[in-house]
Amino acid sequence: MADLTWLDAGTAYFAGQLSGLDLATPSRLPGWTRGHVVAHVAANARALGRLASWARTGVETPMYASRAARDAEIEELAGLSPDALAELFERTAGELRAALGEMSERDWAARVRTAQGVDVPAAEIVWMRTREVWIHAVDLGTGTFADFPGELVDALLTDVAGQRARRGDGPGLVLSPTDREAEWPIPGAWPASAAQAAEAIGPPPAAGLPEVRGTAAELAAWITGRGPAPDPDAPELTPWL
Repeated sequence: MADLTWLDAGTAYFAGQLSGLDLATPSRLPGWTRGHVVAHVAANARALGRLASWARTGVETPMYASRAARDAEIEELAGLSPDALAELFERTAGELRAALGEMSERDWAARVRTAQGVDVPAAEIVWMRTREVWIHAVDLGTGTFADFPGELVDALLTDVAGQRARRGDGPGLVLSPTDREAEWPIPGAWPASAAQAAEAIGPPPAAGLPEVRGTAAELAAWITGRGPAPDPDAPELTPWL
């Protein structure tokens, strides 16, 4: 059984941000209302539920039929009333949680494909959903990365730094939290591909890379595109996802 502690806490955290919130007002995501954010998170639960079904049955069920279909679903759901959106979030989150609770060890090891086309073990569904509910709670405009459990912040830094390093399409830098002893290097050209990343041994080299300093929460917000650079000398980032 996968550890669903952060997922459950994040679901509760997101639900808590919805209480009394005007969903017709703008979110922190350009062009989206808060209702769009809730619609997206609900649609994401359905999409990850399809991956869980794929893992359990072996029948390929992609997260979304297409990017256009994903966007159309979000637009449609965003038009629901606030009460209906809140109910939809609770219901879809519960359905996904129930589906994950039925997964066997063999199911968790089954291979599925993300919306970005990356082949991963089904166990990654838990992290994908965890990241979704916590970060989009910030996008509602009420949450903050400082609310996140410290170990979750560290996991986000590891995840996003690794993604950026594998893509190799952004500036090289080292994330140096002022409240941590650890640091997260992101060499801009290391490695050039996911295949090279799989073959690499040890962490990427950090020598000569500029440091970006701030609290771990501030760095996590910045590196995911959810906050300003905590360091005035920080380079401009390419989009995360």
